[in-house]
Order: sequence, then C-alpha cells, then structure tokens
Amino acid sequence: MYGSLLSALLLGLLPLVSTAQQSNAIAQIAVAPPAHPLVLADSLSASGILVIDVASGQPVYAKQATVRRPMASITKLMTALLIVENHDLNEVVTVSHNATQVIGNRAYLPAEEKFTVGDMLTALLVASANDAAIVLAEHHSGSVDAFVQEMNTRAQQLGLQDTSYADPIGLDHADQFSTPRDIAWLTSFVLKKPEIAQRMEKRWARIYSAEGTEVSLAHTHALIQQNTTAVVAGKTGTTTDARQCLVSMVEQNGRQYIVVLLYSGSRYADMLTILRAMGATLV
Repeated sequence: MYGSLLSALLLGLLPLVSTAQQSNAIAQIAVAPPAHPLVLADSLSASGILVIDVASGQPVYAKQATVRRPMASITKLMTALLIVENHDLNEVVTVSHNATQVIGNRAYLPAEEKFTVGDMLTALLVASANDAAIVLAEHHSGSVDAFVQEMNTRAQQLGLQDTSYADPIGLDHADQFSTPRDIAWLTSFVLKKPEIAQRMEKRWARIYSAEGTEVSLAHTHALIQQNTTAVVAGKTGTTTDARQCLVSMVEQNGRQYIVVLLYSGSRYADMLTILRAMGATLV
C-alpha cells in the first residue's frame, strides 16, 4: 500500500500541502489491489528490470530496480515532458544547423526549415530522432545546456532521486543515468499526457515542413511496429554503455503494466518472455 502512496507523492499526484491536509488526502486515496507476482521460467538478459502494476503502483517483478545505469534514449521522455508542459504544439520551430550535426539516430531534418513543435515531438517519440531533441531543447531554453538544467530540476521535482541528465538525447555520459524504478515512475507520469501517450503508441508517422519537405518516421519499438496487441506504447534506447533499453506499456487481462528493461543483450527476447509469463497473445 505505502509503495503506491509514495509513488503518488513523488509523481505529483498529491499536492505539496500541510501535513494535516496531506494525511487527509492520503486517507481518501482508493488503492487498487496489486496484481499477482510475475513468475518467469526463463532468465532475462537485462540486468535492470522492473514490471509494475499501474493501478496499484506495486512491482510484480524486479531485478536490481534501484541500481543506476545508463538509459540511452529513454532520456527523451523527460525532453518530451518539458515540452508538453510548457508549449503549444502549434508553435513553429526552425531546424538549426547545430541540430543537423548531432550524432546517432536522426530524422534528417533539413536545416533552416520550419516545423511545428508537435511535429518535432512526433519525431522525438516515434523515431527517437536526436535532431528533433536538439531542436526542441533550443526552442525551449535557447541552448542545450540550459535545457539540461531544467531537465534535472524537473526530475528532482518529480522525486526521481536516482536520475541525472547530461543532454536531451541520451548519449553516453557519466552524468546521464537512471534506475528502472525512476523510469517506471516517470513513464507513469508522462503517459498521463495525451500529447505524449498518443505518440508513444504510433507505429509510424509523416511530418511536413512549412516548405513542403516530407519526413517519414517509423517507431523504434519493434513490438509496436509488429502490432503485438499487448504492447500499446513504448520507447527504446541503445548506446554502447547502455546496451539495449526498453520501456513498454502493456495491457493484459484488464490491467496495465509498465515494463522497464535496462542493459539488455536482447530486449525483445526479454520482453517476449515477460509477455508469455503474463499470458499475452502474441501476434
């Protein structure tokens, strides 16, 4: 019970008020009974794992869930959160030359062309586009460094005590890390934002610049692309230090689960093992 109440407090679901008011608010919370623990017959390659039942906030399976590790492009969940909390998605942004020079996964956005913030958010969450992350960071804060400061401030406000950001992308860096527990809490929070949830569910998308350039985007989460019915939303990440990372929203038997995998050698094999243990029908 208290784990889910703590989660509610840390995710901002309860206001920061007086002790008496907070006690009264806690007393009025209806806490759902937790799902049954998940029993896995097969071992998983990921070294950091957490599966939580969304309704109760309780873990049904955990492995080193509070150990800090690189999180790769799962970083982009915080990038997306700052944008939807502070911007109209119809705002217009211009792709900087700086954004086109970023390394890693890109949507190959054309320099000096204009897109909406919503388009950049789509590129960020569907295709995990690093260039879109830079465009959004510069639009919001004027510079990547200033944006990173805001990312870390927001993490602290949300109670993510074991999370640190060094860029809005997720590149390997000593100051860029999180835990399965923090990522699960953050995912629970961001999926309450329709602008984020809808994009994390899309299999593919097309965006267009004001100048008429079409950019095609495919979701990096292979199980969403394959339309596995149990996996309804997610985000991936891959770097040398982080290996394969994954966060997924799963719906099964009338319940919702968030699955976090960090430092996996085969994230989709791991995910399929978890889905089979849940009794999910795989397409």
